[in-house]
Formats: sequence, structure tokens, C-alpha cells
Amino acid sequence: MKICVMPGDGIGKEIIGQALRVLAKVTEKFGTGFEIEEALIGGSAIDATGGPLPDATVRLCQAADAVLLGAVGGPKWDTIDPAIRPERGLLGIRKALGLFANLRPASLFPELKHACYLRPDIVAKGIDLLVVRELTGGAYFGTPKGVEVRDGERVGFNNMIYAEHEIRRIAKVGFEAARKRRKKLCSVDKANVLDVSRLWREIVLEVAQDYPDIELSHMYVDNAAMQLVRDPSQFDVIVTENLFGDILSDEASVITGSIGMLPSASLGEKNPGLFEPIHGSAPDIAGQDKANPLATILSVAMMLRYSAGDMDQQAAAIEAAVQKTLSQGYRTGDIREEGCKLVGCVAMGDAVLANM
Repeated sequence: MKICVMPGDGIGKEIIGQALRVLAKVTEKFGTGFEIEEALIGGSAIDATGGPLPDATVRLCQAADAVLLGAVGGPKWDTIDPAIRPERGLLGIRKALGLFANLRPASLFPELKHACYLRPDIVAKGIDLLVVRELTGGAYFGTPKGVEVRDGERVGFNNMIYAEHEIRRIAKVGFEAARKRRKKLCSVDKANVLDVSRLWREIVLEVAQDYPDIELSHMYVDNAAMQLVRDPSQFDVIVTENLFGDILSDEASVITGSIGMLPSASLGEKNPGLFEPIHGSAPDIAGQDKANPLATILSVAMMLRYSAGDMDQQAAAIEAAVQKTLSQGYRTGDIREEGCKLVGCVAMGDAVLANM
């Protein structure tokens, strides 16, 4: 498996370093071979080449089987031209790879239940869901859009638009993801109000005919937002369009109370997927061995599960090692609890490796 690794900025090099150690352990334990190539992105790319996404990085990513990213951005580049800010590199590589599906799990390890913002009786039911968000369509990308003057006042407008093939392909990702989990898929829309949502629901129902083993349900987005805080245990996989997915995935991730623990994946049809932690570059702790590498390590597990096809066993071994490490009381500063062992980035990586 050929992997393009982009450490990026801030704590990126530290957390990616631990992820690479985990990959080496997977090779040792399972005999799985990995070919690693490193590429520049974000601020580090700006410093080296003048732009956040060099052509060489795009070529390496396109030739890989998967792409693993650390983090991009930092105050060092806050005052430069917005057109070449570090974040442009992330948007650019998503576009170059045709990544239309964002997969963001929100799972609460029992060992971190005290960090959850929800009531204890809700937490006791467990939180383990996956939001599948369409990434390249909807109101964020629809045209016409803009601001213009009508009858003497300014009017802003965006067009929420989806073609049938866009809905069909993201629905398929949702069904396939559910098949790898607990075989339940909830499609979130606003079909009682929006024409585009009515088409969304029709297409999802058509795709469902190819997945008779998956339990499909539908929910309006306002109800889904409420149900996520009322009883998140009812959800397995949620599939939804871009705007709704942006909001719901942030809601789902924050209720766990541990942003430093959450991985993500952005996938296309044929091109390599991009796997990264959802947290930022944390420049205030960069280079101090304080970063939490677990979200990146769990992103490696997602990479093996969703890119390699037959590496579920390897992915499960990584996830089990992370949970065992937490059960042993190891904590970085962001998830610190009284009575637990406060460790740094490298020591947390050491513990995960020992538990594999």
C-alpha cells in the first residue's frame, strides 16, 4: 500500500510521527507492507515553495493508494494573501483528488465518558455513530450565487442544487459504510420543505434496493439535530447533504467532549482517500511533546478500513490498542483526568504500540 504522508504545520510532524510508528507495528504484526512518501502542504509548503499546494504534492497524492494528513495553518501565515493561505492547500488537494464524501465518526470511549457534555443517563447508552457528508455540492457550491441590489436593497442568494448522480454516489458511500458497521443508515433531509430534499429522498430509496441488508430510515434535519443530543445511541450511520452535514458532524463531534480523539476521512470514487484528525495544528503546543496523537492514530485505522479493503483486522487492532491505552489511564493534556497518568505525544505513542 502506497501512502502519501503530509505532516503539514504545527503539531503535524509530531502526530504523524506516531502514526508512522503504528504503521510500522502493523507491518511487524501482520506482515502488511507500506510504501511511505512525504509531501509538503500548507504553511510548510508556503515557506519552501511559495504556495500551499505544490504540483509535486498533487502528483504524489494522485499516485498513492491513500493520503495521511497531519494539520495545516498557524498564526505565522495569518497575514498573507488569503488566496495562498495554508488552508487553501487542504481545499486544493480535496478538489484535485475529487473527494466528495466526508466521513466523520463520533465515538465516545467509555474511559472518557466524564468528558462528554451529555447527561450521564444518555452517555450510559453509548455514542458510536458516523456522519457521511456530501462534500462538493449543495448550497456551498451551487450557482447562481452572490449579492446584488434589487429594488434598492442588497440581496444575498445561494442555490442548493444536486444532480441525481451526486446523490446516488454519496448514498452508496453511506450504505457501504453502514454495511461495515451495524447495518443501520439514517438519511437526513428536509423533504417536507425543499424540492432538492425530495429528490434526495427518492434517490436514496432507489439506491436502497441494492442494499436489502441495511435498515434505512429518514429524518428531517431539525429533528436529527435534536435527536443527536437527546439519544445519539439510536444512530449508526447518518448520510446527508453538504450544509446539513457540516452542522450535524460538528454537533456530533463536540458532544463527545474530546476533539483530540476524533479522526476523519474524505473519499472519492477512484482516487485515494484523505485521512486526518479533525483538530487543528495547535501551534501553541507545537514542538513541546504535548500533542494528543490518538486522533491521527485512529485516522490510520480509518485509512486501513476504507482504503485497503481487506484490512479490517489491522484497523480493529489499532482501535483496540487505543482503547486499552485509555483503560490503563494514559492521558495527554487535552483529555487529562484526576488520577490518570499525564503523558506526552511520544509516550502516548509508546503505550499504543505496547498494546498492539
